[in-house]
Amino acid sequence: MRLHRLEVTAFGPFSGTEVIDFEALSDAGLFLIQGQTGAGKTSVLDAVCFALYGAVPGVRNDVKGLRSDHAAPGAAPRVVLEATIRGRRFRITRSPAWERPKLRGTGTTTENAKIVLEEHDGDWTGLTTRIDEASDLVGQLLGMNRDQFCQVAMLPQGAFASFLRADAAERRKVLERLFAAEVFTRVETWLADRRAATHRQAEALRARVADVAGRIAEVAAAELPADLPPEALPAWAAEVAAHHADILACAETLRAEATAGLAAARAEGEAAHALAERQARHAQALRRREAFTERAEERRRLTSRLDEAERAGRVVGLVRQARRHAEQADRSRRYAAHLRERVEPLVGADVAEDVLGKAERDRRDEIATLDGRRADAERLRRYDAERAQLAGERARLEPAAADLARLLTELPDQVRARARALEAANVAAAERPGAQHAVETAERRLAAAHRRDRLDDLVVQAEDAHRAATDVAQEARDRVQALRQARLDGMAAVLARELVPGEPCLVCGSPDHPRPLASSTDIPGQDEVDRAQAEADRAQSRREEAAAEVARLRAEHAHLAEDVGDTTAEALAEDLEDARAALESAAARAAEADRLAFELSRAEERQDKARAEHDQLTERLTRNRARDEELAAERDRLAAALDEARGEDPSLDARVARLTREADALKEAVEAERQAAHAERAHAESREVAATALADQAFRTAEEALTAWLEDEEQGELRGRIDWFSREEAAFRDRLADPELIAAAAEPAPDLDALRATLETAEAVHTTVASSAERAARRRARLAELRADLDAAVDAWLPAAEEHRVAEHLAGVASGKSGANRLGMSLSAYVLAARLEQVVNAANERLARMSAGRYALLHTIDKAAGDRKKGAGGLGLRVTDAWTGQDRDPATLSGGESFITSLALALGLADVVTAEAGGTEINTLFVDEGFGTLDEQTLDEVMDVLDGLRDGGRAVGIVSHVAELRARIPAQLRIRKGRTGSTTTVMV
Repeated sequence: MRLHRLEVTAFGPFSGTEVIDFEALSDAGLFLIQGQTGAGKTSVLDAVCFALYGAVPGVRNDVKGLRSDHAAPGAAPRVVLEATIRGRRFRITRSPAWERPKLRGTGTTTENAKIVLEEHDGDWTGLTTRIDEASDLVGQLLGMNRDQFCQVAMLPQGAFASFLRADAAERRKVLERLFAAEVFTRVETWLADRRAATHRQAEALRARVADVAGRIAEVAAAELPADLPPEALPAWAAEVAAHHADILACAETLRAEATAGLAAARAEGEAAHALAERQARHAQALRRREAFTERAEERRRLTSRLDEAERAGRVVGLVRQARRHAEQADRSRRYAAHLRERVEPLVGADVAEDVLGKAERDRRDEIATLDGRRADAERLRRYDAERAQLAGERARLEPAAADLARLLTELPDQVRARARALEAANVAAAERPGAQHAVETAERRLAAAHRRDRLDDLVVQAEDAHRAATDVAQEARDRVQALRQARLDGMAAVLARELVPGEPCLVCGSPDHPRPLASSTDIPGQDEVDRAQAEADRAQSRREEAAAEVARLRAEHAHLAEDVGDTTAEALAEDLEDARAALESAAARAAEADRLAFELSRAEERQDKARAEHDQLTERLTRNRARDEELAAERDRLAAALDEARGEDPSLDARVARLTREADALKEAVEAERQAAHAERAHAESREVAATALADQAFRTAEEALTAWLEDEEQGELRGRIDWFSREEAAFRDRLADPELIAAAAEPAPDLDALRATLETAEAVHTTVASSAERAARRRARLAELRADLDAAVDAWLPAAEEHRVAEHLAGVASGKSGANRLGMSLSAYVLAARLEQVVNAANERLARMSAGRYALLHTIDKAAGDRKKGAGGLGLRVTDAWTGQDRDPATLSGGESFITSLALALGLADVVTAEAGGTEINTLFVDEGFGTLDEQTLDEVMDVLDGLRDGGRAVGIVSHVAELRARIPAQLRIRKGRTGSTTTVMV
């Protein structure tokens, strides 16, 4: 990955928009990010990380607080990063969530986080605006998460000094974030969970075995051996089942004997009951015969009455039909006489039926003729209504047409007058654009003149400030040089004061000190030198800022001078007033032209509209008058024809209604005559048929037949009573003829009470014996079921117990708590220890150069004093000192030694993480702080190592405020802080 360009707006300490050209910095290979404390050096790294991952490193990852407090209330925070990743150039525009002022009212509203991911392929092409999709794509291309990227590309030295001195637990947390060790932790957890699960399963199955064995003991009323293992329980159950099989065989023998005795008692009792039942049936048949003989006369009367009713039923219907026909014939005669009386005024009295029919047809024919005239009457009414509408329309249109004709004579003069006025106004308004441009030019030149005059004073003030800052910076630098020289000159005296008789000298190694040097002047301490250097750095920064301000003001003054020259502001102000007056005059003329154009358009539209309306009204009046004349002629013709057809009736409808009533009355009279004749014929025929049927059924009169007739329900009741007599006679005759009943009646009656007592005794004995046998059989069957359950439970428990043994062994080895794990390390700790060993090997290559071969890191698997947890360990670090040949705790290193050691460790870890992530090339990396603790020689060694990182086109950025690095590294990104926010400057 290589960075090209970074743009930040309202982000962190940057209130405005700052653009950082990493292309120019990367060309130098090694560049410095420097600035005062709190200026925002680390915020540049935060912006890069936020653009890629949507979060900043470590504890600063408070996304809601990323917006600059110095920014304007409505300014949106944004980071734009252009970078090449795996040969593809991307532009990432990302904004965090922030609270913006509401557009209406007071208060704020939340703006959600946003992202735009684009790729450059000849032109910028949008890939996605979804945060999750963009994060997935960046993570896949880089091949590492945020923690890994921050460790590989940003090398946080403070964090690695802590990592160097941390205990195993803290070191493990850092390594777990950087390496994919969670899979091995999940393996440990899975094996531990599997051990617990198999233990629960085995114990559950063992409990199942014990439960089934307990139920066998309960069913068999036996005692369960307490010390018997699960696999021996099936043999014990087989012994218990064999004992109960013998008990069942004895009970079955006793039940067979009791069953035979019960069967004999039941057979004897059933025979006695059958004899008693046959004797009772024979006695009952004798009693029914005597009762039947007493009711013989009743049976004869019922039979005679049923026969008479059946004969009457054959003629009653015919008699009733004849009487209905007689009543119908009488009604028809009276109705026909009534209708003939109604039509006598039309045709005369006592006319024949065909005369009535001809009179009806004559009237129907005339009605049909008159119906044809109804359409003419309807048309006459429509003609009158339409003429009335035409007259009303003429009354409305004629005055409107007269008004429009008068208006058309006045409008042409008005249109011509407005056209002439508009032409004159347009000529005057054409000067407006030129007047507007003259005003804008005058305003710009006047503002430039005011700024030019102000800059005269500002340039003088800036030059004075620059000279003062230069003097202060030079004095501070001279003081630093003097203090350093004094300290160097007095260094021998300082070493002499530290000599102890008998102990070797730190310089020559001799225990003798014959002539130690003494100094008569005060020797400055290192703290005093450091304070002087810090003051000199601050003075130099102020000097550079003052120089930059002078250059900026001079350039601005020169630009303004080119624009306005030596013209005074007062003269330019007068020019502006004249231009504004000319613009106002042109604007007034343009407004007048607009008004006149509008009025002309309105007048022309009004004239065209009036002409169109007048033509339309004239055409409508012509059509109206022609239609009225046509309708008047047609109405007169229809009125004469309808008067002739109406005759003496008041109207055509009245004549049609009268003729319709007369024709309907004649039709009803003819129909009534025909129905009366038909009813007479039907009455004569039904009367003759009824008389013949009465004679055939031996009835003298119709009333006699009606009296003898019975309803179907009554006849059914008689038949049922007669059938009962027949069934009763057949029943007792059959029983009295039965040989079994005759033989039973001849035998003595049996003693049923004695036989019942014998049967009850046999049943009680059989119940007792059968109950015992059933219990024994159920117990044996239940034991068989439980034995099968026990065998199944033991079969299920055996593999579960073996599986738990294997799982327990593997979990113990993976967790480091088993004796089979000789190192006593968990699986995840072992993997992390291997990664740490790789890191140490990579770090020692650089540490040897930076420490001149003195120090080397040593990875140990021994547990530290605080690593009491079983299975931990394997993450120890020691420092080997080649000068003493001893191993040291990293906590004993000095500040500078800790810096170079932790820097080597960070670089080594970056190499290993990069390889772990798939070898993603990081062509731009940053080293954050820590150089102030190094002496000049060590700083040279460290710079050589960092310079070596540039191999292959890699760019290295050092984040530091150490003054000496500004002299060593010409390519710099300077960050200045101020009350309104920080700003950036790229110097190459």
